Amino acid sequence: MFDQLDLDDELCKAVADMGYESPTSIQTLVIPHAMDGKDILAEAPTGTGKTAAFLLPACQFLLDYPRREPGSSRVLVLVPTRELANQVFEQAKAITKYTHLTCGVITGGINYGTDRETLDGHCDILVATPGRLFEHIEQESFDCRDIESLILDEADRMLDMGFSSIVHQIAGEARWRKQSMLFSATLEGRGVRQFAEELLKEPETISANPSRKEKNKIIQWYHLADDATHKNAILMHHLNNTIESCVVFVKTRERLQNLKDYLASQGLKASYLQGEMPQDKRNAAMESFKSGDTNILIATDVAARGIDVQNISHVINYDMPRTADVYVHRIGRTGRAGAKGTAISIVEAHDFEMVGKVERYTKEVFKARFLEGLRPKNKAPTITKKKKVKTNKKVKTKAKVKTRAKKK
Repeated sequence: MFDQLDLDDELCKAVADMGYESPTSIQTLVIPHAMDGKDILAEAPTGTGKTAAFLLPACQFLLDYPRREPGSSRVLVLVPTRELANQVFEQAKAITKYTHLTCGVITGGINYGTDRETLDGHCDILVATPGRLFEHIEQESFDCRDIESLILDEADRMLDMGFSSIVHQIAGEARWRKQSMLFSATLEGRGVRQFAEELLKEPETISANPSRKEKNKIIQWYHLADDATHKNAILMHHLNNTIESCVVFVKTRERLQNLKDYLASQGLKASYLQGEMPQDKRNAAMESFKSGDTNILIATDVAARGIDVQNISHVINYDMPRTADVYVHRIGRTGRAGAKGTAISIVEAHDFEMVGKVERYTKEVFKARFLEGLRPKNKAPTITKKKKVKTNKKVKTKAKVKTRAKKK
């Protein structure tokens, strides 16, 4: 239970209101070390409660050591996307519901007047995207000297989006902090590890293996599609027959617009989410989807980690992603917090190579299914592995002989 983690009654009451009965694996592992003031390097899969894992100890610290005089934010949470920023902010507000602590959020796409109101409010916990926050630091409208805890959520995504140098500069401005926490979906690869080495001091490294109850229960399969017409027919079959709420992923904004128009021509209403979209339209799209006004959300990969909506029944990969890790992030939108979900991929011949990559990355069999009346006419293409030719022998090259022109 949460009260066994030495959290104040106000915080335990708030998480009970949020529907949490007992701590998840990541929360049980992180919270005691974080409350001891240690830096944290944590690997946590999507949907395992990592947001509360860093917010609860941060809130407990603020309650244990209340500020003596007005000042700037004491806890800074940096996240890669606007959607994620708003979701973390909503959770922060819910967790601090019965306390005097205040929370704020700053993201791109919002006018600067709203930002100034947030910053002038002296909020205790600030959630922000790196780019917009750094603008305020440069304009001297935000002071990092009061930051005591710096939290980086989805650090691997931040690196992918090119935020490394900005995050380092923000961390440099907040160099008087007492604690840093870095959370990532994966700690594989040199990038995240090096990022952590530069920002954390002797961190407690935590890798959460979620219990069976917490693990995403996602049923996965793919359909082979002969061409675009066949692909659309498969998509419409699922949207018309089996979908309760669904996120459909596409590769590009152009593909998104084409699919949105196609669904509209078939009498289906869909919300959509893409890059370089005004924040008010993003918020409206998410609100429409969350409320159930629309049960289909079309999204590009910019939203793959920014969507945290309960009870999404299906994820459909209308276009396969470019990498297997993005596939995993996409399908993580369904099957949240132990609920069941379904992930369906519609694969054309030019994308078939990704089937093998997903199998190798997830270490799970990725099987094909067929729909009656919509079976593919063509067989799955054969993927031939390129063999690397090893040469042990060094090829000797003849030394060039310099020739001098004869003197006449």
